[in-house]
Amino acid sequence: MNSLEQIFGARKPVIGMIALPPLLGYPEHPGLRESCERALSDLAALQDGGADGVCIENDCDRPHRLLATPEVIAAFTRISQEVASCARVPVGLQVLLNDWRASLSIAKVIDARFVRLDFFVDKVRINAGIIDPQPEEVLAFQKQIGAESIALFTDIQVKYSELLEPNKTLATSAQQAISRGAAALIVSGSKTGEPPSPADLKESRQAAGTFPILIGSGTNPQNVSALFEYSDGAIVGTSLRNQKGPEGRVEFARVRKLMDVVQRLR
Repeated sequence: MNSLEQIFGARKPVIGMIALPPLLGYPEHPGLRESCERALSDLAALQDGGADGVCIENDCDRPHRLLATPEVIAAFTRISQEVASCARVPVGLQVLLNDWRASLSIAKVIDARFVRLDFFVDKVRINAGIIDPQPEEVLAFQKQIGAESIALFTDIQVKYSELLEPNKTLATSAQQAISRGAAALIVSGSKTGEPPSPADLKESRQAAGTFPILIGSGTNPQNVSALFEYSDGAIVGTSLRNQKGPEGRVEFARVRKLMDVVQRLR
């Protein structure tokens, strides 16, 4: 049994994304009450539709920063606590694209099971700046706050980033992440809603062996069978919502349609 099966109690788990609206401090912030209501509505649709877990993210806080501000962390914690208290499935989270201190701290406070880190072993440039890999610091902080039981789901050569290590292969990134403490690898396409290429998936699988791989973007009922041939589960957002952007809501029927297909693959 790999780490994903241990956490989610299911083979090939599907983790539905709860996309928070812009948080405290952003002009479009709808208020904490409405933010909580939206998150709990998405949680209900995901749970009732059969998703195996949820991942809370604040991707709508734009423009992205490298680190979250205190007011964002406070709002994220408040909403995440509401979600965790109502969840019947494992909960994970990601603050911004890679604020791992905030992610691990909130995860510890709400008893989350995992965090997602977009950047772990790859040096990249994003619109917000350059990110140097800090896996040793991540693990040291995780130990410092007693969060060793929180699994690290780490992307490799993630979408919307420019890799600053010439000729570095996906296989190298995969092997580095595994050796430095990841609990699962995440492989995504080049943009939101786009699945990884078959070649990238195969290369990642060959490098990872039996180590768990999650699909990080583009999973839907039509392609999940092909994607799961080389992966061990998926984090799904776009295909489960009725529209893109902060106003998009998870729909029960979309979740159920995907999970009906996944159940036949298990």
